[in-house]
Amino acid sequence: MDNIQNLKHLVIKSLDTNKALDVVSIDLENKSSMADYLVIASGTSSRHIQALSEMILMEFKKNGVQNCKIEGIESNDWKLIDGKDVVVHIFNKEKRKFFDLEKMWSELIPKEKLTI
Repeated sequence: MDNIQNLKHLVIKSLDTNKALDVVSIDLENKSSMADYLVIASGTSSRHIQALSEMILMEFKKNGVQNCKIEGIESNDWKLIDGKDVVVHIFNKEKRKFFDLEKMWSELIPKEKLTI
């Protein structure tokens, strides 16, 4: 778990250093088995979003995350970088507001629905 938390902190630091906006980390414990953390950030332009996603992908690979990849590679307004235990979403402001992942993942899911 310490390695996963360290990876999350490295991702957040990289996003902050590279001028990502409104970086948010959500602990997915008791919410999902897909990952331990979800990190959400905004980019200022399609180029910025692409550059951020490539930097995060390199950070994952540098820290030993195998088979990580970028989803939404053709999209100009969102990217998902799957780091297995840490998943990163990078959006433009409009898409981020539309999907509102912070609200969706911040609510506690009842245990009986979690096991379905």
